[in-house]
Amino acid sequence: MRIEEGNVEVAVPGEATDGKEGEVFYNPEMELNRDLTVATLRAYREREDAEPTTYLDATAASGIRGVRAAANGWTATTCDVDPEAVDLAAENFERNGLDGETVHEDANVFMHQQRFDVVDVDPFGTPMPFADAAARSAQGLLCVTATDTAPLCGAHFESGVRKYGAVPRNTEYHAEMGLRVLLSALVRTAATFDVAARPVFSHVTDHYARTYLDVEQGARAANALLEELGHVDHCQHCLYRDHEHGLLADPDELCPHCGHHLQTAGPLWLGDAHDPAFVAAVREQVTGEFETADRAQDLLSTVEGELSTPTHYDQHRLYKRWSKSAVGMDQFLATLRDAGHEASRSHYGGTTFKTTADVADMETALN
Repeated sequence: MRIEEGNVEVAVPGEATDGKEGEVFYNPEMELNRDLTVATLRAYREREDAEPTTYLDATAASGIRGVRAAANGWTATTCDVDPEAVDLAAENFERNGLDGETVHEDANVFMHQQRFDVVDVDPFGTPMPFADAAARSAQGLLCVTATDTAPLCGAHFESGVRKYGAVPRNTEYHAEMGLRVLLSALVRTAATFDVAARPVFSHVTDHYARTYLDVEQGARAANALLEELGHVDHCQHCLYRDHEHGLLADPDELCPHCGHHLQTAGPLWLGDAHDPAFVAAVREQVTGEFETADRAQDLLSTVEGELSTPTHYDQHRLYKRWSKSAVGMDQFLATLRDAGHEASRSHYGGTTFKTTADVADMETALN
């Protein structure tokens, strides 16, 4: 079938209801992801003094990302190990009258051979098998999607440890846990090649985590990012949590708030998952041809204003612990601010928020 997306028309396999057929994969539910990618590419190009030009979709399938990048002025290359996917991507470039290179190759082999201003890795499942090569291939911006949210957030514990080299914990802030496990793994992987990969925009939406990382060459810059890794200590009983920087965990055994056992997760990325100024620039690039424009604007506005604290809370879960009825979110956040604490909504859910207050501070301010 043929679909229109972002002012391009592409042929994709399968029916709209399932999004895949045979070996070539296409997921219509990722349109928001692709719209945000185009907006990010526009914002990134405007930000750079020396205009970047080359874009690689390393796991291309139908080639829709590469086609959309080419339609926005990038010299686009798509790579896939499946010859049917390569042929389909070539047809989609031609269908839109766009120049684009299509490569039949293992993505890791190709990324070790070639360098690009922007490298985009959007595989099915974990991106970590591609992380080494992608970190070496990207000269400016590295874009990564992970769809294996269960291992990332600790629901599939052993798989998370094995794939990401970290201890994930299944908490009520599981989406952010997964994002920070992913960021930690990418930062550490890049650092092994003396590459600093700092996230400038990240989000967790539906079944995936997506991040965009500025890439800088140099051991000193890579070392600086490693200092932003650390651990989170979490109490499942009262929802208390704290964090500490450093690759070696040194947790307290018992929760200082309620005395129950603490769980420790890490190493996690504890730094900012986004740059507010860059996210604002991305938001300005969301235009009317995006079918997901309203949703993208809402997401970007929330991410832009989100505090950088390493974890978020769920308001309803807190009130359940307190055996009280929840108030409206605006009133809730205003009460925290009036008590002298920073507080913001977070994009992980309608009742999620971030604050500099701990559980005891919140209970005192709100009850």
